[in-house]
Amino acid sequence: MKNKLKVYPAMHDLTQEELANKLGVTRATINAIEKGRYDPSLRLAFKIARFFEVTIETIFIEENL
Repeated sequence: MKNKLKVYPAMHDLTQEELANKLGVTRATINAIEKGRYDPSLRLAFKIARFFEVTIETIFIEENL
């Protein structure tokens, strides 16, 4: 799954560490999601989308639709 997660923290002037702290995950998790090495759980995807006040589909893009 592709994602645009790297864009949103930059738009809000947040580091990976700051975003991770706000979401209750590790910086390594945010980094792995940004690099496409890890697909977040549905719960975490919703949490990320709610934090940035966008839909899940705005940040996460399924490649095989």
